[in-house]
Amino acid sequence: MTKKKRFVVHEHDAAHLHWDFRLELEGALKSWAVPKKPPTKSGVRRLAIEVEDHDLNYLSFEGKIPEGQYGAGTVKIWDLGEFNIESMNADKIVIFLFGRKMKGRYALVKFRGENKNWLLIKTKTNYDSER
Repeated sequence: MTKKKRFVVHEHDAAHLHWDFRLELEGALKSWAVPKKPPTKSGVRRLAIEVEDHDLNYLSFEGKIPEGQYGAGTVKIWDLGEFNIESMNADKIVIFLFGRKMKGRYALVKFRGENKNWLLIKTKTNYDSER
């Protein structure tokens, strides 16, 4: 495994409440909008819609985005931590998250034939102690 990188999950109360899942990759935050709360239990899958990359400053961003601006609404850090990449290609990213809420092995898997839709999946590993 490679050196740990950072991730953040924002709870974003904009036009619709959603979560922004962001991974530090290639000098930016690769980002996905997750309409339902991100999974914390093995086997749970959530739709994750790829959005534009964000600046690394968003790792610590919280606050209110004013009306009339892109993403207007309240942004709070829901989770924060580091991650390691197990494997990565254009259609699948497998990572280990070390956050306060999101811990363990996760996979982002791109839908076939889709440009922006992915699944964010909490996967089970041999050392998970969930019951």
